Amino acid sequence: MNAAINSSELKGHCDNRFARVIDVLEENLSSGDDLGASFAMTLDGEMVVDLWGGYLDEEKTLPWQEDSIVNVYSTTKTMSFLCALILADRGLLDFDKPVVDYWPEFAQNGKEEVLVWHIMDHAAGLSGMDEQMTSDDLYDWNKITSLLGAQAPWWKPGSGTAYHALTQGYLIGELVSRITGQSIGQFFHQQVATPLDADFFIGVPENEFHRIGNMLPAPGNSSANAPGDPDSIAVRTFKSMPLSALDSRTKAWRMAEIPAANGHGNARSVAKIHAALACGGEVNGTRLFSEKTAKSVMQERISATDMALGIPLRFGLGFGLNPVATPISPNKNVCYWGGWGGSVVIIDQDARASMSFVMNKMHGGLVGDARSARLLAAVYAALA
Repeated sequence: MNAAINSSELKGHCDNRFARVIDVLEENLSSGDDLGASFAMTLDGEMVVDLWGGYLDEEKTLPWQEDSIVNVYSTTKTMSFLCALILADRGLLDFDKPVVDYWPEFAQNGKEEVLVWHIMDHAAGLSGMDEQMTSDDLYDWNKITSLLGAQAPWWKPGSGTAYHALTQGYLIGELVSRITGQSIGQFFHQQVATPLDADFFIGVPENEFHRIGNMLPAPGNSSANAPGDPDSIAVRTFKSMPLSALDSRTKAWRMAEIPAANGHGNARSVAKIHAALACGGEVNGTRLFSEKTAKSVMQERISATDMALGIPLRFGLGFGLNPVATPISPNKNVCYWGGWGGSVVIIDQDARASMSFVMNKMHGGLVGDARSARLLAAVYAALA
């Protein structure tokens, strides 16, 4: 049985067990914490919560529709992880082998021993660029990957992590391209989005632009950056590849393939895609990879205070693992990641659940904030 939705702004459906989620999302919208937002949850592959509401524009003239999509920033990274997992499951990619086995030109300036999992887990020493990039450079795949192939690591690969905020997508994407002959956007579309009937893009076709809501930057925080010592890895990481939230409104940004940052979708599509990972690699008759591969995501590869984000993080394969000090779930086998401004996805293999929050009003965080935390608290209270 579905719970009643009493708000004129909020639409969709919600299993009665999770009725508190409706209240929380309504509160986020009515308080102004959100402008437009969506939240979705799957349980055993079934979409038990699918809610959306608010507006796509600051003037509140365009309601958030069922098929509205927005830029989810680093939640896009999880889509690149799935592409890598698919290739590994097919025996085409080995996370414990050197990157140079697939990308020979990568064997420059001491990177011969960089392993594939180092790239997956922000441990490759390539969190930023030696050369200063421009916004237009982000759309030049060959330029970015050629420079990364030639660059020396900023620290010993595998010894620690620094968030590869933009570089990770190019690095994983180049591996996908070297193995398959396809761009990561093409591979993702054919191997993930289409089989799962999921409305998510890495590189949006122009004929879909009419559904995209503009991102509203947080006041005084329209650019991603880090304060502190200009020679620190944190400052160098974000300064070398400038990212403005207003770029997301441009045709060039939307159509490019920036697999660490410019994926477009909504909570429904993000939750639907990750339901496969939550359910052992298969959902509703579509198998992306084996149960063994799905479980491998939850095996910790590295744990460290991240040199770019300044917070303790645990990584399995790509995904962050449930934090020990401040857990996002009472369950053990949980992974997650989020995007600049607030989008997030959580995969709980113990509960066989996937949850996602996607919005267009950006808050200051890089990997989630209080809005999604309140929604998750409501979900887990119901599951308990």
